Amino acid sequence: MSRFVLITPNTDFDQRLRQAVAGGLPGSVQTFFTSVLPADPAELFGALNQEQLEVLILGPDVPVEDALRLATVLDVQLPELSVILVSELDPGFVLQAMRSGIRDIMSPAADVAQIRVMLERACQSFASRQRTMEPKQPGSPKGLVIGVFSPKGGVGKTTIATNIAVGLGKIAPMGVVIVDLDLQFGDVASGLYLNPEHTVTDAVTPSASQDSLVLKAFLTVHPASIYALCAPKDPVEADEISPEQVGRLLEQLAQEFQYVVVDTAPGLPEIGLAALEQCSDAVWVTGMDVPSVRGLRSGLDILRKLNLLPETRHVVLNMADSKSGLSVQDVESTVGAPVDVSIPRSKAVAFSTNRGIPVLQEAVKDPAVKGLKQLVERFNPTWRATAQRKMHRRVVV
Repeated sequence: MSRFVLITPNTDFDQRLRQAVAGGLPGSVQTFFTSVLPADPAELFGALNQEQLEVLILGPDVPVEDALRLATVLDVQLPELSVILVSELDPGFVLQAMRSGIRDIMSPAADVAQIRVMLERACQSFASRQRTMEPKQPGSPKGLVIGVFSPKGGVGKTTIATNIAVGLGKIAPMGVVIVDLDLQFGDVASGLYLNPEHTVTDAVTPSASQDSLVLKAFLTVHPASIYALCAPKDPVEADEISPEQVGRLLEQLAQEFQYVVVDTAPGLPEIGLAALEQCSDAVWVTGMDVPSVRGLRSGLDILRKLNLLPETRHVVLNMADSKSGLSVQDVESTVGAPVDVSIPRSKAVAFSTNRGIPVLQEAVKDPAVKGLKQLVERFNPTWRATAQRKMHRRVVV
C-alpha cells in the first residue's frame, strides 16, 4: 500500500501534496479522484498498492459527515493510522472531528511547506501509535502505574491527574492512558472535555479482560496524544465493578502502555485499595488546610499498617498559599513525610479546569505550571535514572 493515500476530486491539492512528499518525505502517494468515500474500509484497502499505509488524507471537497464516519471505523479497526481531514471547519466542530478519530485538520489552502510539516507530524504519530499497539513480549517491563490519591475531596486531585496524563503525553505520545476510578462521581471526562462512548464498565467485561485489543477499542482518544478510560455515566453501574476487575484492568493496561495514570475517589474505598496494590507510584495530594493535612496523615498511617504503600511516593501540596496560616514545615511535620512538589494557588489552573483543557495542554505562563511540570518530570525515565537519591527534596512556598 502507498504510504500516503489521498481521496479528493481536487487535482490542485493533489499536486501540492505530491510536491510536499517529493520535497523530502520517503514513500509514495496514491490518489483516488472522487468525493465518494467507501462505506467499508476493506473496499479502500483492496484498491491500494503494496506499500504500508501510514497517512490517509480525506478532502478537500469530501463530505465531512462521510469523512467522520469513515474515521470512526478506522479508529477501531486500524487505530495506528493517521487520518487527516482537509476542510475549513467551524472551531466548535473540531473537537467532534478529533473524537471521531481524525488526527489532524488541514486547511484546503495550505501551501507545500505547511503540508509537508503536517505529513511529517502524521508519520511520527503513526510510528508512536504503532509501537504502542504492538503486543509486548512475555517478560517485557510493565509500564508505570501512577495512582493519584487523597483521603479528602476538594483538593484538586482530578486536576492533578489530568495534567500528569497530558504532561506525560508529551514524553510518550499515545503511550499514556488515564483511568477514572472515581466510579460514581468521576470528573476525568469533564476535566478533558470528553464525551466518551465507552467507559470502565465496558473495559472490565469478560471480552475485554481476556483480549487487550478489545480493551483498547474501549479507550477514548484525546487530542493531547493520550487515551482516556472514563467513569461510568450512570453512578449505579459502579456497584457492578469489583476490586478484582479493577486490579485485572490496571494490570492489562500496564502491559500495553508506558504510563497508566489512575484518578481515584476520595478516601480509601475498596476500589482505591485495589488500585493501590497495582501502583508503582502513588501521588498523595493535600491542600494547605488543616482538615486535608490531617486526613492525609491518617490515611498514610492506615496504609503503613496495612503495608500497602508503594515504594515510590510523591507528596503534592496543591493550591499552596503562604497566607493560609500554614507553612510547608507545618505540613511536613504533621504528615510525617517531606513535601515533594508544591503547586501554588492559580486562577489559570481553575480557569483551565472549567474549560476542560488541562493547563499543561496549552502554552500558559503561570507559577502553577512550573510545579505541575516538576511533578510530571518525576516520571520521566531520564530523571528517575539520575535523580533517585533526590526523590524527596524540601520545597519552598
